[in-house]
Amino acid sequence: CLYCNYWNPSYIGNGWPFCCVSKNSLSASFKLQVHGIVRRSSSFNTGRIEHLYKNPQAHIEGNMKLHYGDLTDSTCLVKIINEVKPTEIYNLGAQSHVKISFDLAEYTADVDGIGTLRLLDAIKTCGLINSVKFYQASTSELYGKVQEIPQKETTPFYPRSPYGAAKLYAYWIVVNFREAYNLFAVDCIVIGNSVLLVHCGGKQSVDSK
Repeated sequence: CLYCNYWNPSYIGNGWPFCCVSKNSLSASFKLQVHGIVRRSSSFNTGRIEHLYKNPQAHIEGNMKLHYGDLTDSTCLVKIINEVKPTEIYNLGAQSHVKISFDLAEYTADVDGIGTLRLLDAIKTCGLINSVKFYQASTSELYGKVQEIPQKETTPFYPRSPYGAAKLYAYWIVVNFREAYNLFAVDCIVIGNSVLLVHCGGKQSVDSK
């Protein structure tokens, strides 16, 4: 997803990142413009955001607009980011089925791993390193073969699937861009949608329900 200050886009999302978007966040009082990236399909696949998105054919509803794109296509990512010029980018796009990742290992690596690199490179190409905040959704699958219970900030990663391995690459490429270019970029390890390990600027914090 891409967030933007009202009339000055600031948020881009891809895949189905709209789990974090509420009706209130789209209201005029918040002065946000939200852009999302969706893959082209033969049928409208906006079912999970119908409460926000009233006209899939027009692909625009109030403060929210969808763009056709794909994490496997660097050209379209550069085009969209350059057009929108977001201030925040949330990457929740992924082939996230662990079992299927063994059947679609190359595709999973391309989308989940290299797709993250394409987004980061697009930010750099568009000259937005100093103005964009980037959020990468990581996963408990980074731990895979669990080395200790419960996991904590110092628990080593040990992915046990192509999905986990791809997300591990994504995790480290975010760290690399943060350290190499001073990009505001964070990895958030989501565990059961209730525990977040947020890795930012070399520091980690834990928010647990």
